[in-house]
Amino acid sequence: MTMNSLQNDLKFGSGFPALFYKELLRFYRVAFQTIAAPVITSALYLLVFAHVLESRVQVYGQISYISFLIPGLMLMSMMQNSFANSSSSLMQSRLTGNLIFILLPPLSPYEIFAAFVGASIVRGVAVGLALWLISLFFTVAIPLHPLWVIAFAVMSCAVMSCLGLVASLWSEKYDQLASFQNFIIMPMTFLSGVFYSIHSLPTFWQKVSFFNPVFYMIDGFRYGFFGISDVSPWTSFFVVFLTFIIVTLIALRILASGYKLRT
Repeated sequence: MTMNSLQNDLKFGSGFPALFYKELLRFYRVAFQTIAAPVITSALYLLVFAHVLESRVQVYGQISYISFLIPGLMLMSMMQNSFANSSSSLMQSRLTGNLIFILLPPLSPYEIFAAFVGASIVRGVAVGLALWLISLFFTVAIPLHPLWVIAFAVMSCAVMSCLGLVASLWSEKYDQLASFQNFIIMPMTFLSGVFYSIHSLPTFWQKVSFFNPVFYMIDGFRYGFFGISDVSPWTSFFVVFLTFIIVTLIALRILASGYKLRT
């Protein structure tokens, strides 16, 4: 598909705005569950770690542990909610039969993809902003490089929302979708340096961390706050962008093939 045809697919007169608006309303109408609940959960992490470890752990020499923790918790919550938004929406539509109302209109795979991923990014960013505002009660964490923060936030949420689409199309029921999140997404997230710097790990586990794309998302996002990171932000950007391209192509290929959409 050419760039012109892709632009025509996503123009305002197409079905994309309606589907995008529908996906936004879906999580907005239950905002206490989709936004407030994950923010409260992450705030509890901050409360516990601020009380237990704040005076005992220093990271990068001059950064307090609570300051170090805030960007990691923010992006972790953003990614988890981006994954949950796209996966639960598409899965629910499949199992309840509502998917027919998406397939009947002349919506291209690009429009469906953009609407689901776009809404998931909005939800993830909303959760991250709310958590950042709450974190101001603990410490002032103002990004030194806001463009890096925005870039890694958007790309990371996009990667996870793409994985959410893939997982919901692969799964036959909610149990399988939960296993995808519990055995793939969660381990990758918790082993990415959210709660620690990889330089505190033994050499073997440091090398293992370099194969985890989520590590580069967390590390690049944290660089946007402090200007300090475990690897170069450009390396992180390249890895995350490449991951985004790969998962986007996979998700678009599955949507274009109609796999488990028309059955």
